[in-house]
Amino acid sequence: MTPFSVGRGRRWARLNAVRCALLGTALGALTSLQAQSLDAASLKTLDQRISAVSPQLVSWRRDIHSHPELSGAEVRTAKLVADHLRRLGLEVQTGVGGHGVVGILRGGRPGKMVALRADMDALPVQELTGLPFASKVKANYLGQEVSVAHACGHDGHTAILMGVAEVLAGMKAELPGSVKFIFQPAEEGVTEAPDAHGHVPSFGAKAMVEQGVLKEVQAIYGLHLTANIPQGLAGYRSGATMASADDITIEVTGRGGHGSAPWLGVDPVVAAGQVVLGLQTVVSRQLNLTQDPVVVTVGAINGGNRGNVIPDKVVMLGSLRAFDEDMRQEAQKRIVATAQQIAASSGAKATVSFGPMIYPVTVNSPALTEASLPALKLAMRGQVVQIPKVSGSEDFSQYQKVVPGFFFFLGGTPVGLKAETAPSNHSPLFDFNEDALPLGVRALSLLALDFLQRS
Repeated sequence: MTPFSVGRGRRWARLNAVRCALLGTALGALTSLQAQSLDAASLKTLDQRISAVSPQLVSWRRDIHSHPELSGAEVRTAKLVADHLRRLGLEVQTGVGGHGVVGILRGGRPGKMVALRADMDALPVQELTGLPFASKVKANYLGQEVSVAHACGHDGHTAILMGVAEVLAGMKAELPGSVKFIFQPAEEGVTEAPDAHGHVPSFGAKAMVEQGVLKEVQAIYGLHLTANIPQGLAGYRSGATMASADDITIEVTGRGGHGSAPWLGVDPVVAAGQVVLGLQTVVSRQLNLTQDPVVVTVGAINGGNRGNVIPDKVVMLGSLRAFDEDMRQEAQKRIVATAQQIAASSGAKATVSFGPMIYPVTVNSPALTEASLPALKLAMRGQVVQIPKVSGSEDFSQYQKVVPGFFFFLGGTPVGLKAETAPSNHSPLFDFNEDALPLGVRALSLLALDFLQRS
């Protein structure tokens, strides 16, 4: 997942200010919520099982954190997960969509099937947390040796879902249906460029979906740890929750020459500069932003190697974010037209392509969200708030294109830090409070049980 948008700290500060009022209302409803999910005895048993596995959650998390693996290279993590699921007696499939692992727990009573998902991959980031279990791992990335770290909480996600599997496996006899545990590789994406036909091999959630991971599944749940929500608090949103993500590559081709005589060539550097400025009008002048926000960013411009030589080509890299699929498609069309026409006005040519990162909008099913909120509030002891839209992206959206899905954020601000200023996801200083791990197990367990028990 990419980081939260700028201004997240101020928004979370405001959310925290209204937390007490929301908490009082939610806590007052716990008695009725409990009746919808589990009886008191079953809830007590669940909490006892979570308490028993809690030390192992920390151990798993720290082990995975110390041995991070980049997208597409999650060999050790996948083996750790598969071995654990086999010990629990689950049906286990490996090598799904790369190094993905799928475990199926079939309950003692007939019923529906619900899926729970965790991502396993790490990032090419040098960890600067100073933790005693901090990563010292290095790996090859884009032909260079880089440091690797779990700077986005995926180590915690994996540990949480391993814990949920252990807790629910102990309740197998009374389970009314089946639970599919999806441990996904490559959520952070791949580095492969599109081929000559614009095709990039599927990866992450998309690859798992294409290999049938959602067969028989009626709904799917997932969570994301963040230090920018206070510890013990869960944030959710119905409908469009996280933005789509499209990598943008724009090649501006001119005709190189001597810098002293630019009129003898076609300068792609000047054309590229005009394209960068023109692309800002896609958002500010060409799209109806009263409908939903859109972000177009150019993050890299590469071309030339001497001050007195006009190059033949300039390559720009950027990204597009949107919260509505129709606006996303419209923005893509306008990006292409704007780049091509501006380049053509100076005699250059612009070629625009999208990918390899192409994630749809993360859309929480309104019906599933509404039905799931009582269980989430019960799990979080009432500490649940509605959050603003998040401009980061998640390939959990690929599952939601096939079955109803509900994705939420789990607060884990480290001790001594404030949510509004804590290092965000993808920061080399990112960390989360490990007290959030048992809460994550409680939340996913109750969401799964509640879904299976609803007719």
